[in-house]
Amino acid sequence: MTIGIVGAGSIGSSIATLLARAGIAAKIINRRGPGVLGPLAAGLAPHVTIGTREEVLGADIVFVAVPWGRLDDALAGAPDWTGRIVVDCNNPVHNLRPVDLGGRASSEVLAAMVPGARVVKAFNHMLPHVLAGDPATEGGRRVLFMAGDDAEAKAEVGSLIDRIGFFRLDLGGLRDGGRLIAFPGGAMTALNLVCFD
Repeated sequence: MTIGIVGAGSIGSSIATLLARAGIAAKIINRRGPGVLGPLAAGLAPHVTIGTREEVLGADIVFVAVPWGRLDDALAGAPDWTGRIVVDCNNPVHNLRPVDLGGRASSEVLAAMVPGARVVKAFNHMLPHVLAGDPATEGGRRVLFMAGDDAEAKAEVGSLIDRIGFFRLDLGGLRDGGRLIAFPGGAMTALNLVCFD
């Protein structure tokens, strides 16, 4: 299964770091091109490498971690999304202000941009430095929330969460569970919980 990461900001680079640390192969792109990604990629090689747009947007699992106002541009020109998994790592904030989504959950908005994809909301509720840190802490594992409507897609993303060392907690469907972890307003954003097995 191929993995792509769209975005190399604080969340995208944290996800790349977690995957590389666990020995999981992935390709990453950003808006400014491979030259800017060089130092990050050098630290994550050989597991996470710089990819082409085609490789990253065409992966079996695509993590999307870009500023809300750049989602359209970041996803433009992607191959058919049908059946592939998109992990929504975004929050509906633009220029430090909440975006009016007309009552829709942010993941519902993203899902409309990737028709046919199986969307899972995850990796967006933690502060980036906490997300990139060691999931093993205080004798337990940090909790990473997830939400989605497709059980198989959640199982795949959940398996990745397990492999990188977090404890996964399924909050249910995309609309209701996704709202709980969407910033701003989500009741479970920025929580740093630890599960003791």
